[in-house]
Amino acid sequence: MRIIAGNGTIMSYPAVTDEVAYTYDGTIEGLLCAVFETYVRKEVPRDIATPANLQLRLGQDVHHVPTSPTIAQRVRNGIVRTCGPDSFEAVRVAALSDNPEKAGTICRFVRFAMQTGPDALHRIADEHVEGFTRLHREVVNERHRMMQFLRFRELEGGIWFARCNPCANVVPLLMDWFVERFNVQPFIIYDETHDLAGVYQGRGWFLVESDVLDLPGCTADEQVMSAAWRRFYEKAAIEARYHPELRRSFMPKRLWKNITEVSDEAPD
Repeated sequence: MRIIAGNGTIMSYPAVTDEVAYTYDGTIEGLLCAVFETYVRKEVPRDIATPANLQLRLGQDVHHVPTSPTIAQRVRNGIVRTCGPDSFEAVRVAALSDNPEKAGTICRFVRFAMQTGPDALHRIADEHVEGFTRLHREVVNERHRMMQFLRFRELEGGIWFARCNPCANVVPLLMDWFVERFNVQPFIIYDETHDLAGVYQGRGWFLVESDVLDLPGCTADEQVMSAAWRRFYEKAAIEARYHPELRRSFMPKRLWKNITEVSDEAPD
């Protein structure tokens, strides 16, 4: 395959192969190491996935890529130096997708960007960029949904807690936004889909991986406020304009169980 760079230079690009698949540990560091490995082995596999998500093709070999922080940092520096910090930030965001094909899509974009330069993100008609842009947009859209629909509850002990079930690993993208608004209030955002909690204790935030929660109960004030909010939501609705399909399009039903005002309507 040939790529014409922004300066008119014609460059070669290895054909994507189905003969080998790469597996990695699912982290962005592991993914960057997989990108590095494509240069070492001079091949671009179509399939790059975690061992649990890989579906082998007939006759396909598997190459496991170990994670090296040193190599991952080297690849990161190369992307920033050659393509600009915006390109790496886009890679970081896209890597939070739940799409099982994300790693291959990101790898092919990075290789394209390293040959094309800072203009790569803007070449959205190119096949290497189009799929990557769609992946990135899905993650950003899910972040926006969580910013709209997260509902915090006050727990005993002065902690505010929100549970969510996003279809992308967006808690790392949410924490700074909520810290700016709750900067003196300790809170926890727990992603039950990815078993990940973002914890803010009043000074900096951190992530905790856990599939077990041991939480104190809600305060009496929280129980009163939750009931009042549900009542307000019910009474503020205009019956003549009831449009359940429109509501589901703006407020996806998969999220309802964690949204105070509609949790009673959530599907089982």
